[in-house]
Amino acid sequence: MARAGYRPGPLPALWWLRSTSYYIHVGLATLVLGIWGLPKAMRHGRTGALRVSEVWIGYMLRAARWHYGVQVEVRGTPPTTDCIVAAKHQSFLDILAIAKACPQRAFIMKKEILRVPIMGWFAREVGSVPIDRSRGSAARTAMVAAVRNAQRRGLGQLIIYPEGTRTRPGERRPWKPGVAALYAAADLPCYPVATNAGMFWPRDGLRIRPGVAVIEFLDPIAPGMAPTELLPHVEAQVEAASDRLMEAAGLTPPDR
Repeated sequence: MARAGYRPGPLPALWWLRSTSYYIHVGLATLVLGIWGLPKAMRHGRTGALRVSEVWIGYMLRAARWHYGVQVEVRGTPPTTDCIVAAKHQSFLDILAIAKACPQRAFIMKKEILRVPIMGWFAREVGSVPIDRSRGSAARTAMVAAVRNAQRRGLGQLIIYPEGTRTRPGERRPWKPGVAALYAAADLPCYPVATNAGMFWPRDGLRIRPGVAVIEFLDPIAPGMAPTELLPHVEAQVEAASDRLMEAAGLTPPDR
């Protein structure tokens, strides 16, 4: 069952001005970098798109530090070879941080993102797999087929958020079985990832506060575990580690 989770207090008036300036800044930066990077991506394919996305991700993280004083610390050992990354999802910040840590990042993402100007095109070019969440089990079947096809050219680090949406710190949602299906079909290691990013950058992207958010890559799970065992195993690891990180950032997690 989902829990209510942590809710920050009201925003001071000046914070709206800061947020407005930030989103105008990154919007313009995305437009400029997208136009600059388009020829590179078209000429070099996925390799070029990954290079451009690396520049964009780095700039987004620097902009967060300049405007808000938010930084990211990466713990553990990020993967550098083909794998499945199963991550806790609390905000846009953990997307940026995990993508920055993974050199050949690609995402399992909702298909609507493909319609986002610039970002949608680059997401497709780096190998992200769009899914139609309204199709239920049929979407999972299509996702597995797309990932198997992508393995032929090199999958990279395929990032999936098993909760299916962003959650507030302290909130839990049931994990969806797609990650177990991918793990079994791809026959690749699974890297669990915990975070407390929502303590600094909430899901609404407004009540952002300065500090050092953490993403932590936990020990990978080698191929071969039964899918029915993988899901509860990874879920328990990620939720426990995320609770620990959030508690260190000042949140007392609810009893589980």
